[in-house]
Amino acid sequence: MARKNLIGISDSPTAPVDGERPAVERPIAGLAPGHRPSGLVGGITRSLSNITQKVERAQELERQLAEGQSIVDLDPSLIDASFVVDRLGVTAEAQAALVQQIRDHGQQVPILVRPHPTTKERYQVAYGHRRLAALREIGGKVKAVIRNLSDEQLVVSQGQENNARTDLSFIERALFATRLEDRGFSREIIMSSLGVDKAALSKMITVVRRLPVEVIEAVGAAPAFGRRRWMELADLIDLDRNRSRALDFVETTEFPAGESDQRFEKLFGFLSTAKERAKAEAWIAPDRTRPLRIRETESETTLAFNKKVAPGFADFVRQRLQSLYLEYQQETGD
Repeated sequence: MARKNLIGISDSPTAPVDGERPAVERPIAGLAPGHRPSGLVGGITRSLSNITQKVERAQELERQLAEGQSIVDLDPSLIDASFVVDRLGVTAEAQAALVQQIRDHGQQVPILVRPHPTTKERYQVAYGHRRLAALREIGGKVKAVIRNLSDEQLVVSQGQENNARTDLSFIERALFATRLEDRGFSREIIMSSLGVDKAALSKMITVVRRLPVEVIEAVGAAPAFGRRRWMELADLIDLDRNRSRALDFVETTEFPAGESDQRFEKLFGFLSTAKERAKAEAWIAPDRTRPLRIRETESETTLAFNKKVAPGFADFVRQRLQSLYLEYQQETGD
């Protein structure tokens, strides 16, 4: 393997960086475009501070990567993916843009790999999956740093680099955290990987535990939606048979194949409509009063008695349930 010196890396925060998602303008949640709420200046200042911290962290990772390490050229066919997936897919447009960027400017940042733990003369990626995919498409070698990493060190490197450089969505980070926990990693390791505290990590994992993973993967990254909206989706799925409805719906032709945010909205709207159909309706008695409400779903029918309108009606019905059931059996032949 030929050894090379580290190529120049731009210090400019605005310079394109391998693996970075293109910037996307999104309106502030709940506000019309062009609206400026009070306190926006402070919010912008905090956002700029967060961006600066991420850029500085990415540059620090690059510096640590370069110090005392040699960059080598590896055959992409010898490199396997990390054992934990951290993304819910990348759009064809975003990947095509990265391919063109590398064609035009070369690979500016090396990927990080380790010797494969079970297969000789192969490697496993800690981070740089998109760059690796782009070089496979372009052809030729991929610039990489090889380190002997334990499983814990690999996932911490993978999570920290993504946290510093890329804009992983809430659900991608939450699913990554849950997959790590399912593989037996401690919450301390996961917190270090994602740069979150104990409370935030617990909330992330709780959201994923409440949702079918098939639904999460079908919806995708949904970058416009954070923890609150995913919790609302989980609340909808918990209702009656909405879990099976959601699983069936994401397999239908009605489920859009376009942007992930659109798929989230489509599923949320579908389940919200089903919820509205299950609202209770008042039963009107012959005397025009409304002594009870009937709530019916595909799985059950619920009667709610109004004690103010007919104080003893619930007890009256309860005492006659046995005779009513026997009458029902005679009528239906059950």
